[in-house]
Amino acid sequence: MEDEWSDEIAVEGHAAGLAALERDGLPDAAAFTSFLSEHETELFPLASDEEIDISAVMLDSFARQGVELTDDDLRLFLRAAQDVWSSYYRLAASTHALLEALRGRGLRLALVSNSASPQWLLQPVLERQGLVERLDAIVLSSEVGRRKPHPAIFQRALEELEVQAEEALFVGDRLEADILGASRVGMKTVQAFWFRADDAPVEAEPDFEAFTQMDVLNVVDRHVVPVREVDTGKGSGETGRLPQLPG
Repeated sequence: MEDEWSDEIAVEGHAAGLAALERDGLPDAAAFTSFLSEHETELFPLASDEEIDISAVMLDSFARQGVELTDDDLRLFLRAAQDVWSSYYRLAASTHALLEALRGRGLRLALVSNSASPQWLLQPVLERQGLVERLDAIVLSSEVGRRKPHPAIFQRALEELEVQAEEALFVGDRLEADILGASRVGMKTVQAFWFRADDAPVEAEPDFEAFTQMDVLNVVDRHVVPVREVDTGKGSGETGRLPQLPG
């Protein structure tokens, strides 16, 4: 998934969120966006692998501008803002076809993503995109508390799919977050290049490369041999493996 982002898009989302609150005494969207930008390093410290608590960040940001929000207010604000921002998210054209082809080969699939947004906020977006129905697990750093490349988020995905690391194939576009992180826990890796080419100076080499989404199928068909079967009670086995969408 790729998300377009700019100051204008940020303001548009904040404007929708503020409008949803339907109350006086709120900062305007441009001022609120400027506040977040001016205090970005303080509010969004991403130097560590600990995921930020976006709810706490937003509540604090409003409070510092003289506005006290309840938890219900905050959910209204975040939902309205997310509805705008998600309209700028886009999947690669063959995403659904790839997921269906992988599941047709008996593989279990998980989305493993660094996202400060909680799952209750992103779940409707993923449903509208047709991803939830094509995945077996969704693992977000906001739920785990650690961001890729920390091993905890990869281990959570493996646990939810009930597979071992050596049985898993991880597909991601970021060398440090995805390739290095997944390889450290023992997964085979595929670096995805269809959205971007990450050449960060990181000591990480993928096992395979995919320049289009369908290249992932070539990797699976040529190199992935089923290690064990998992009885799903649906009349056929699913191999315990973990391809992952870039994110």
